[in-house]
Amino acid sequence: MLLEAISHHKVNNGWLKRYKHKSESLNCEMTFSIFLPPNATSATPVPVLYWLSGLTCSDENFVQKAAAFETAAKLNMAIVCCDTSPRGENVADAPEYDLGQGAGFYINATNSPWSAHYHMYDYVVEELPLLIKNNFPVLDIKSIAGHSMGGHGAMIVGLKNSKQYASISAFSPICQPSQCPWGEKIFRAYLGENRETWKGYDTCELLKQHISSPPILVSQGTDDEFLEKQLKTKELKVAAKYHQSNIQIDMHDGYDHSYFFIASFIGEHLKFHANYMQQ
Repeated sequence: MLLEAISHHKVNNGWLKRYKHKSESLNCEMTFSIFLPPNATSATPVPVLYWLSGLTCSDENFVQKAAAFETAAKLNMAIVCCDTSPRGENVADAPEYDLGQGAGFYINATNSPWSAHYHMYDYVVEELPLLIKNNFPVLDIKSIAGHSMGGHGAMIVGLKNSKQYASISAFSPICQPSQCPWGEKIFRAYLGENRETWKGYDTCELLKQHISSPPILVSQGTDDEFLEKQLKTKELKVAAKYHQSNIQIDMHDGYDHSYFFIASFIGEHLKFHANYMQQ
């Protein structure tokens, strides 16, 4: 699969590179960014963390706002940031911010017109990791993390493919999308009215089903404006008890839903992943 370079920047003695490519699973052109630490070479490949961003974001929000690269360089960890949905003039869209382009929700749509392009689950689980492995000096060891809609994505991807990921983490994740306005809107549009189908993309439902999972770290701000109505962290705590899942949920006083929250605790998340990537 051909990659076309868009930009590259030296940062913290490593390199942040951005590329575009034709995606087979999404049937459109996609972009992604990758940070490679200073010691990443073909002779010394490194583990990789996949980051999934939230509604309205692209691959650029994390790389510009999270302040993650100094710690990633010290931990000798690559970070891959993908876009949040398929893009393009021929890709179905909606005027609302929480549906269509920028709102892929990391699921595979089955309803028309979304089903022609919106297969973000397949892209994240299969296509993108293979692309990264074939073109960059990374190991098979990988973890996954995300924010908000991307936190939802990271947890469902990690739980549904538990043997592929060393660890999972999330900032302000949408924990029970089948029972919140954002998720209900997306699921109804992309998947139809069968709520049993929705459960396959719902973290709380997956935790109820899984006896074991990779280690999970969740960070949530107490002043997040979406906490009660959209994120459902209380429901996540209940679901985690079903099988005593290996999940740590940290509530942080005074923090909101923004990237200021992510920048404040991204170091803890990267160190959490590095600990399990080394095992």
